[in-house]
Amino acid sequence: MLQKREEEIELLKKSSLLVGKTLGEVSRILKPGVETRMVDRIAEEFIRDNGGIPAFKGYNGFPATLCISINDQVVHGIPGNRVIKDGDIVSVDCGAVLNGYVGDYAYTFIVGETDDRTRNLVRITQESLIKGIAEAVPGKCVGDIGAAIQLHVERNGFYVVRDLVGHGIGEKLHERPEVPNYGKRRSGMPLVENMVLCIEPMINSGTWRVYQEADGWTIRTRDGSNSAHFEHMVVVKPIPEVISTYEYIENRV
Repeated sequence: MLQKREEEIELLKKSSLLVGKTLGEVSRILKPGVETRMVDRIAEEFIRDNGGIPAFKGYNGFPATLCISINDQVVHGIPGNRVIKDGDIVSVDCGAVLNGYVGDYAYTFIVGETDDRTRNLVRITQESLIKGIAEAVPGKCVGDIGAAIQLHVERNGFYVVRDLVGHGIGEKLHERPEVPNYGKRRSGMPLVENMVLCIEPMINSGTWRVYQEADGWTIRTRDGSNSAHFEHMVVVKPIPEVISTYEYIENRV
């Protein structure tokens, strides 16, 4: 079902909260000198210690709990022995299953100091997510979400990845509908109340074009420019309801 029952939305909120708390744990250790596989291990332990199951690990063969994508890596970066450096931007996408329902969202961290264009890239990407969320109301269409994101991104001099999309979510990680980050208003699937969507702009500093690395997962910008990624879980309502949270990242001590 594209529309979720209220009890399903409550279960999605619980799985989403676990993702938010996990990202909060990640934010405490994401520092220069840390290997990405250590970040992944801590996230997996936290999810399991809190009664959840990593949603990504084993999904179509993906080998890790987190997708950790650095600088020109757009999404689906595999944690390993890469060391995080000062000035890196690090997109962390996390998924967790709790009570049979999936939470899934992402945040891009700036580690240390970086240049103005990269800071603006991260800011505009997060702002574009907010613009997209505002369109998630009954009676509008999937295309309204993508059009709002695209307009904000392109008028600020950045580029929307075309090859990857957001999605519905529920008992499965990826459900209908697909939610592109570009498009035309009043196009695509109509939005109905209590759909739950993962809206996730992936925005590049240079060209929108991307390619997949030989590992079969990691997506990079074709020109080597930086990329940022933010994602929220949103219930379609007359006032859209964001059921994911960055609170545990932004209020960290």
